[in-house]
Amino acid sequence: MSLTLAIDTSTDVRVGLAADGTVLASSAVTDPRAHAEQLMPLIERTLADADRRLADVTQIVVGVGPGPFTGLRVGVVTAHTLGFVLGVPVRGVCSLDAGAAGHEAAGEFVVVSDARRREVYWARYAADGHRLAGPFVTPASELPDLPVTGPGAALAGGESTPLDGGLLALSGPELPDMGLSPLYLRRPDAEVPTTRKSTLLQPRLAPGLAR
Repeated sequence: MSLTLAIDTSTDVRVGLAADGTVLASSAVTDPRAHAEQLMPLIERTLADADRRLADVTQIVVGVGPGPFTGLRVGVVTAHTLGFVLGVPVRGVCSLDAGAAGHEAAGEFVVVSDARRREVYWARYAADGHRLAGPFVTPASELPDLPVTGPGAALAGGESTPLDGGLLALSGPELPDMGLSPLYLRRPDAEVPTTRKSTLLQPRLAPGLAR
């Protein structure tokens, strides 16, 4: 029996399990700042609730964003590490694709998540959930005039729909493989400086005062 473990930390913390075409469990920690502390305990609780063990997992699907730097890094590194320890394949998928997979639509639509700084991450999809364009990061005012869904839909006048970990586990193995490089789409807030600040440089002495 195959058992897929799904992990997504592009917004808050989402975990799901699916086996042989059936969702077994879906769980979440909705604190968007608790990724590092809550992910592994949530995985362990989700497995226990489904009467499964970590050793039963045969593949892992992880959402690689787009999302914030710290949150994405926690999810991707955890998935990569578990895959290495368990000796199972790890598949990285666009988190917005997972949101599209569970959405029923009569025509094209947009999946949106909160990028903060008054911006949104988004991608455009066909009615069947196939991604047509994106992902992008822009102000919500620049979204195309289409129905919106996803965890950040309220920022664009729609009804927010959190990502479902169980649906990610079910659909993830069939979604486009994005590799395991996180989709940050913009530079992290904290960066290692490449030049020394002027306050650290030796002061320039006035003419006539040189030693």
